[in-house]
Amino acid sequence: MSIYAIGDVQGCFDELLRLLDTISFDKNTDQLWFAGDLVNRGPKSLETLRFVKSLGDSAVTVLGNHDMHLLAASCTQKIALKKDALSQVLEAPDREELIHWLRHQPLFHYNDDFCMVHAGLPPQWDFKKTQKMASIAEQTLRSPDYAAFLKQMYGNKPNIWSSSLKGTPRLRFIINCFTRMRYCDINGRLDFANSGPPGSQPKGLLPWFEVPNRKSADLRIICGHWSTLGYYEGSNCYAIDTGCLWGGQLTALKLGDPVQRFSIACPGAKKPGKTYSVPNRAIELSANKQLIPVT
Repeated sequence: MSIYAIGDVQGCFDELLRLLDTISFDKNTDQLWFAGDLVNRGPKSLETLRFVKSLGDSAVTVLGNHDMHLLAASCTQKIALKKDALSQVLEAPDREELIHWLRHQPLFHYNDDFCMVHAGLPPQWDFKKTQKMASIAEQTLRSPDYAAFLKQMYGNKPNIWSSSLKGTPRLRFIINCFTRMRYCDINGRLDFANSGPPGSQPKGLLPWFEVPNRKSADLRIICGHWSTLGYYEGSNCYAIDTGCLWGGQLTALKLGDPVQRFSIACPGAKKPGKTYSVPNRAIELSANKQLIPVT
């Protein structure tokens, strides 16, 4: 069996189908690992959800921040009233079936060789701690009273791990790590103000995978979430959000030794148009996701 990890789709269903044609995906012999954010912003979130769900055991997806937003919108009227790319899911006749399926997806997935999260891990968590923290949050999302937490999910605090965290603060921290983090300081204090590429962040912040002595350094971790980072392979980490939504690429990584990368060009449902300051120069995202000087 071949396993392919796929970066953030975000409702770009047509591009997903083209990528699967490129890798000659066969659901009878292959398995897809989606790095989260199946939905939102792109034009076909509903089709994407239905398709991935229909693959059964041939696909697994970890939950991303946009997937969590959809879950919150499904049970929070204030969010649901906002007309956005998720409306097609929230107004679908099979809405409840899709939401039920989505909230039963994991935050952390692994086999004997690779692990997958949407965003990142704090430096204090090793494999066993990561398993435990994922299980705590997954049990909450799968419980009958899941809506109670989702209504309190949003917020940036607490922003550092402590074994004394309990209840909603602990759940919020866990979700924020798995689905939102990019940068943190050397102690693992999460930063949510900066989303640009490495080099654009303030002094004292590091990409989560570059924090010295992080306890997950021995794991081969696949992640998405960070489109401005682009494809990255280093520090035992494989970042595969290559910005399909923004006119970059959609990437599949065939897991093995060595890994093999497959990418297709995407027209872009959205345009980034954001400039970041980095030492001695400014850079912006071009249509093909390369970092180029701003002249």
